[in-house]
Amino acid sequence: MTSLYWRTFGEGHIDLVLLHGWGLNAEVWGCITDRLTPHFRLHLVDLPGYGRSQGFGVLDLNEMAGVVLEKAPQQALWLGWSMGGLVASKIALIAPERVQALISVASSPCFCARDEEQWPGIRADVLRGFEALLSRNFEQTVAQFMALQTLGAPDARNDAKKLNQVVLNCPMPEVSVLHGGLHLLAENDLRQALVNLPVPMLRIYGSLDGLVPRRIIPRLDALWPQSRSILINHAAHAPFISHPDEFCHQIVSFFRELS
Repeated sequence: MTSLYWRTFGEGHIDLVLLHGWGLNAEVWGCITDRLTPHFRLHLVDLPGYGRSQGFGVLDLNEMAGVVLEKAPQQALWLGWSMGGLVASKIALIAPERVQALISVASSPCFCARDEEQWPGIRADVLRGFEALLSRNFEQTVAQFMALQTLGAPDARNDAKKLNQVVLNCPMPEVSVLHGGLHLLAENDLRQALVNLPVPMLRIYGSLDGLVPRRIIPRLDALWPQSRSILINHAAHAPFISHPDEFCHQIVSFFRELS
């Protein structure tokens, strides 16, 4: 029987659900939980197929969002990093009445570059390269992807080491699940779907992010004028690891404004 790993703790009265990115698990939030627990009741989730949530097989975005939503509190703030941002966004579209606010971190509604629209993102050939490498050398692929996420950050080597440790400390996802995650990143485009989202939205980016380039910020500012964007200078794809104090300050400030 499949079971979704879900851990709840914290002294706050507001529920905050945190969704991790591709290849990782809920332990990735360990560097910021102490800063957030005075303000929130945290819900740390291993997405279906990742970490301790084994046995789900390959799910598409709708299915993944549905599985997570089933176990979620009736109302919560939702924070999604990278691929987790797509899942959190889909949840906000499926059940906006259960989402007090949506926070996307180093995430894009359309991860894949679209040359015909000059949309910045990950090139399709790069994703195909990761897929091919994944079939040949699983561990090397994951290590390369973790290094790519921290590239450019002030302490990139140490940040990448932290991400790798998170992967190694929990059960590894099946290769088919990782392939499915790359397809999820390549195929989904929520840009238009989120135009009329009736939920407050904060978007956090790293100025040095090579996977979600800062060039998407003005494009989404224009497309989603009701949302707000924040750029963390000298951060790459994992700003909560490289700049935990600034990151948590932005989350708490956003929540206080909502209140």
